[in-house]
Parts: sequence; C-alpha cells; structure tokens
Amino acid sequence: MDINKRVGRNTQDSMLNTKKMKIIITGSSGFIGSYLVNRLQIHNHELMLLDMKSGINICNWEEVKSLRADVIIHLANKSYVPDSYINPKSFYDVNITGTLNMLELCRISGAKLIYLSSYVYGHPQYQPIDESHPVQAFNPYAQTKVICEEMCNGYHRDFKVPIIIFRPFNIYGKGQNEEFLIPTLINQAKTGKIEIRDDRPKRDYIHVIDVVSAIEKSITYSSQTGFEIFNLGSGQSYSVKELVQIVTSLFDHDIDYTCLNEYRPNEVMDTVANISNIRKMDWKPTISLLDGLKSMISE
Repeated sequence: MDINKRVGRNTQDSMLNTKKMKIIITGSSGFIGSYLVNRLQIHNHELMLLDMKSGINICNWEEVKSLRADVIIHLANKSYVPDSYINPKSFYDVNITGTLNMLELCRISGAKLIYLSSYVYGHPQYQPIDESHPVQAFNPYAQTKVICEEMCNGYHRDFKVPIIIFRPFNIYGKGQNEEFLIPTLINQAKTGKIEIRDDRPKRDYIHVIDVVSAIEKSITYSSQTGFEIFNLGSGQSYSVKELVQIVTSLFDHDIDYTCLNEYRPNEVMDTVANISNIRKMDWKPTISLLDGLKSMISE
C-alpha cells in the first residue's frame, strides 16, 4: 500500500474519539513538524503553531509567556551536527533556551510536555541500546540534548510537570534537509555518481511518519510515572554501503560508486535501538527502509 494512503487511514482510525485539546507545536514548519501538523489537522484539536517562519521566537520569553495549552510538543531545535561545531553558541542558545521556556509554560499552565530529544548514547556499551543505557554526549548538538533532558527531569521532579521524551535514532523521509546522508545519497544517485567518505558506519533508521505516529499516540498516553523516555527506531541497523546498494537498485540508470575511505576520529560504528519499552504505547514502526527510500525517490 502507498505510504501516504496508509498514513491517512491509520490517522483517521487512531484518534477519532479524542477530546479536543489545545496543543502547542514548536518547530511546526520544520521537517518533522510539517508532517505532524498535517497528521493532527484532521482532528478537532486547537493547534497553536510556534515557528520562526511564522514570526514567533520561542527563545524570547516575552513572546510566549502568555500562551496556554494542554500539551506542548517541542520539536524546534538546531540539529545539523557539523554546524554545531562551527557555531556552538547558537546551538546552546536555541536548544536550551527554547526548551526551558516550554518547560516553564508547562509549569504555569499545567501542560504536558512531549520533547523530541535525539540519539544520546555515544559509543554503545551493548546492543540493542535500551533507555537505561548510560547517556554520553559526543558532539555539541548531543550535549544540548543531554542538558535539555536533565532540565525536563528537573521540572518533573520539582514541579510535577508530566513529560515524555523521545530519543529517535536516525530519522529520514521526504523533505529532510538535503545535507543529511540519505537525501545526499539520493541526489548524488540522480547524477549517476555517488561519492562517500566512509561507508562502514551502521545506523538504525526510522521514517519520519513512524516518528509522527509515536508523537500522536503520546498525546493521549497516560504515563504511570509522569516521566518516561522512549527510544524510536526500527531495531535494525544498516551500513552506509548497504544504503548505497539499496538506493542504486531503485534507479534504472548506471551509478558509479566511490568510497574515499576517509575515517572520522571517534566515529560511532553501529547503533541499534531497543524499542521494546514503547510497545506499551501500542506503537511499532510500520515503514521499512526499502519502502521509505522508494517514497523519497518517487516524485
């Protein structure tokens, strides 16, 4: 079945009887946010979309302090890791300040926070990686996520703010920033030549639609503890070389492939998510890597 048709059907089935809520979505025009807004708009919720493109700076407390909601879905952040080395202050300013402001809004209005974190486990001590695995920031971007998770923990501990944290592994899908690996591979394949620095690292890839499905379920999920962390992944990893093989198989023209064998220091070589914990939310990934890549290549 076509991915978009499947999403539409599943969306209509899943939340028809949900009571109307006021939901703030930060980063609403971003990669994940745009999918999430489309998914939630068919329901009867009142959506408040906060985004720099709409002229709202969530890092400015004066602009957001009067807002009230039942749920805040916090997606807005800077996320392209290479840029975090070039301009780390911007990453710390945006990611931490924006999260702090959303936590404070939750405290004031009694709202639930759904926070999209990231892969924060560094070099795995064991595989598959569960949510109890030690956290280890391994770049400036990941460091901001670790700090934000600690702030979430503090607001739950001290002010009883209900919080769900998602730790997605490697998200992909149509509309992703072209600087990321999979869009880069697809764009190179269209030219007939793919060039990769290192094709050994393996990652656990999850389609953006599956991420949005988990966020959707978390809106009405009732946590026993009021603070929960969930991995988001497929439970299987693929190397860059395997990605190249899949992508090239989806084109009907010859594609030259070159690996430069340029190895980055401190490279994490493999990540596999343990996703057993999120089963209690009645969630599982539904889009295979092959189907997800096909949907990105078909225009």
